[in-house]
Amino acid sequence: MKFTIVVHSAPYSSEASRTALEFCKSVISEGHEIYRLFFFRDGVGNLNKLAVVAQDEQDIQCQWDKLITQNKLDAIACVTSALKRGVIDEKEAQRYEKPAFSLTKSASIGGLGQLVDAALKSDRLLNFG
Repeated sequence: MKFTIVVHSAPYSSEASRTALEFCKSVISEGHEIYRLFFFRDGVGNLNKLAVVAQDEQDIQCQWDKLITQNKLDAIACVTSALKRGVIDEKEAQRYEKPAFSLTKSASIGGLGQLVDAALKSDRLLNFG
């Protein structure tokens, strides 16, 4: 089965992001495919490589990055959501003359068209948050 996962919640505001992460791990371990991960609204915070987490807490951003990289997943941060929250890639940082970029290298900036494409090409689309 082919899944698209949409993450709406920030990494530490609720359990939704962590639940989505664990669901993805389970889907992959069961031999299913994740067609695309789409991070929307506050969910783009899961792709912020500049976040610093206390030593006694789980680094959810790092776990997402690891999952995406190890499994070569297509991970998209909604451009509008990301720009509003300062989660930008190197190209957007240059475009808006910002001194740094914060989007993990495992993800890219994209639009809602990619979410529509994913919905059409997946058997299931699940929302978390």
